[in-house]
Amino acid sequence: MVGREKFDAELQQVQNLMIELSNTAINTLNAAMDHLLNNNIEGALTIINDDIHINRMEEEINDRVILLIAKQQPVAKDLRRLMVLVKIAADMERIGDYAVNIAKETIRIGKDEHIAPIQLLDEMREKTIIMLKSIIDAFLNEDIEEAKKIAKLDDEVDELYGHAIRTLLSVGVEQPEQLSQVTQLSFVCRYLERSADHATNMAERLLFLLKGKHYELNN
Repeated sequence: MVGREKFDAELQQVQNLMIELSNTAINTLNAAMDHLLNNNIEGALTIINDDIHINRMEEEINDRVILLIAKQQPVAKDLRRLMVLVKIAADMERIGDYAVNIAKETIRIGKDEHIAPIQLLDEMREKTIIMLKSIIDAFLNEDIEEAKKIAKLDDEVDELYGHAIRTLLSVGVEQPEQLSQVTQLSFVCRYLERSADHATNMAERLLFLLKGKHYELNN
């Protein structure tokens, strides 16, 4: 195998690993929210215990990219792709961390009945998962228009986030005995909102990869 073919094969392996990491992180976030909505403490513990696999995949991507740069001295476009892969992997690892944080809040809530607005959190989850899946599809297809659509969904998640927080604060005032769960669900809202922000960040990274310029989609 000649040098370029070997580099392309190794680059594809790194990209495949990034896709695997992304799918794992997205599924983990989705599962964490399922466990929250169903008061599934055992499931939440599984999310926490399995986080090490996501961390190891990100580390492997970093190691492989460093090795590729050291061995192959890639040209500018290839180097840009490698850097984007590293950054997207970091974003997705952070999604895994948010899933762990949601699992911890699930354990703290325990078997207590949920207060309002648990349905708003589920709507936030749905839109965030759509965003995360869409950016991976956009990356695979190098679809600029799909990447740009993600910013609109981010605005919708932000609107839901504001609505949920205002509702939770109202519950805290009216039912001070529920202040602990108000706090825990507020944190969950924040983790989902930040996950959506990371999806927008990844869309911006894709535009940088394809256009060679930095764009800010959420302005």
